[in-house]
Amino acid sequence: MLNVLLINGSPHKNGCTFTALSEAAGQLNKHGIETNIFHIGTNPIRGCIACGKCTQTGLCAFNDDTVNEAVGLLKIADALVVGSPVYYASTNGSLLAFMDRLFFRKSAAYAYKPAAAIVNCRRGGATTAFEMLNRFFSISSMPIVTSQYWNQTHGTTPDEVRQDLEGLQTMRTLGNNMAWLLKCIENSKETVAFPVKESPIATNFIR
Repeated sequence: MLNVLLINGSPHKNGCTFTALSEAAGQLNKHGIETNIFHIGTNPIRGCIACGKCTQTGLCAFNDDTVNEAVGLLKIADALVVGSPVYYASTNGSLLAFMDRLFFRKSAAYAYKPAAAIVNCRRGGATTAFEMLNRFFSISSMPIVTSQYWNQTHGTTPDEVRQDLEGLQTMRTLGNNMAWLLKCIENSKETVAFPVKESPIATNFIR
């Protein structure tokens, strides 16, 4: 069965970001797709130190937080949704550190998995945070799933988010669009091969 990993990057396990993710997850479930909402937790998350150990093991050298657990889940998932609260018109700092280590030298395993970002804010800054998360997908050959509007909800409590009817509809449309793309990919696997990748070329500008 197809399955989608949804990462809750908020320190509040059942807060506004979770409420938005749940709306998208519910729509995916209606299409017969399994969902797993994964909370990054509230313990400190180290930033990436570019040590390169992950190139040997496929996992981060630091194993004292939830990053490596998420690496394993994403490798077996068919798609990814990442949710974040908006802090100072930006993605949550803990989630950014988490995403750096989730993707650094590991993203080849995620190629061609559909991905989407969602954000929740009180009032403004949502599109900036939204763009920051999409950059992880666009550099990793992951098709970015869109909705009818930018993937954002508004509210300072889950009850307020549930009053954002347009935001919730945007989440449901995202779920529908992701389900459609996942089924298109699944149904075409025997007839349409994934793109053949060229060997990477790294151009350095200082010689």
